[in-house]
Amino acid sequence: MKTLKDVRVGKTAVVRRLHGEGPVRRRIMDMGITKGVEIYVRKVAPLGDPMELTVRGYELSLRKEDAEMIEVEASEPS
Repeated sequence: MKTLKDVRVGKTAVVRRLHGEGPVRRRIMDMGITKGVEIYVRKVAPLGDPMELTVRGYELSLRKEDAEMIEVEASEPS
């Protein structure tokens, strides 16, 4: 299982499944991260946390702890 945490900078991945429970899962979904959405990894902080992502045309930061709850698959090149 590949998670968002494993995606390298400059790569795009498609969300396949969200793990986690309750408020954490709801917060991730409220950020627009839902099944089928493409996520582009823009940057990773020098110490590895947080990650800067582009989701649905906007940018957000996500902790690696939360990124581990997002199961992804590599996006096909367009």
